[in-house]
Amino acid sequence: MIGLTLKQLRYFEALAQHRHFGRAAEVCSISQPALSLQIKELEGMFGAPLVERGAREIRLTPIGEDLLEKARHILLAVDELEDMVRAAKGPLTGRLRLGIIPTVAPYFLPTIVDALKRRFPDLDLNLREAVTQTLIEDLKEGRIDLAVVALPISEPSLTEFSLFEEDFVLVRVFEDSDEPIPSPQTLRTMRLLLLEEGHCFRDQALSFCRFGEQRPGELMEGSSLSTLVQMVGAGMGVTLIPEMAVEMETRSADVSIARFPQDRPSRTIGMVWRKTNPLSDQLMQIGGIIRAAGQLKGRMSELR
Repeated sequence: MIGLTLKQLRYFEALAQHRHFGRAAEVCSISQPALSLQIKELEGMFGAPLVERGAREIRLTPIGEDLLEKARHILLAVDELEDMVRAAKGPLTGRLRLGIIPTVAPYFLPTIVDALKRRFPDLDLNLREAVTQTLIEDLKEGRIDLAVVALPISEPSLTEFSLFEEDFVLVRVFEDSDEPIPSPQTLRTMRLLLLEEGHCFRDQALSFCRFGEQRPGELMEGSSLSTLVQMVGAGMGVTLIPEMAVEMETRSADVSIARFPQDRPSRTIGMVWRKTNPLSDQLMQIGGIIRAAGQLKGRMSELR
């Protein structure tokens, strides 16, 4: 296997992840013909096809699947070696790949970026927004370095670092602002608007309403918190949103906000990263910086 390079493995891993030559080439910052040439050279080394080329997407052959598994182990080990060098040099510099869930990103990401840029001016932040399951898979396979998610994750291979807790609030039409705040049991009888499957916030809202295995019959779904709030304003039902989203999402909607008097639904926002990451000490430091920034943001919001 003389001539096999890490660059070729990275190109192949990107192709396997995106299942499309054009998208993989874009991610790798090369032209599609150049990517195709590198994959053909790899296939020449193996003496067999690694991918099945379809009209819309590619599929890995059995040999391609075997190569992908080994390539990911190799690339992760190389990345961790590079991180060992970075950790030994002192203050964190260079690329840091950060994942963040959609129900946090629009509201807290600017605070995170500002805090880290102030403390680590030479840090190159690469950001990825995705649902929790996708981010955890990306972490395990070495595509990102850390993720901001709702805890707990309870994954043995990952370190969890709590940042802050926040309550959920009830969003309903403005005309209902003087109505009693419904209990979880009452919410189960109302038309509840929730995020689509795959969002952890959806599961947290359902848990508060104590549906268990039962799901509400009067349920409508939206792709974002913004969509849910606008649906409430249009009189289509009620929803729950996290406290951090209130200011941004309710200013252009004819809705009212109600905070539950007791047994408030809430979530813990935190960071997770691989326990084997050589930058663990630096990531712990980053967690402390983000936690302090979040506390300051919370105090400033209370003063408004």
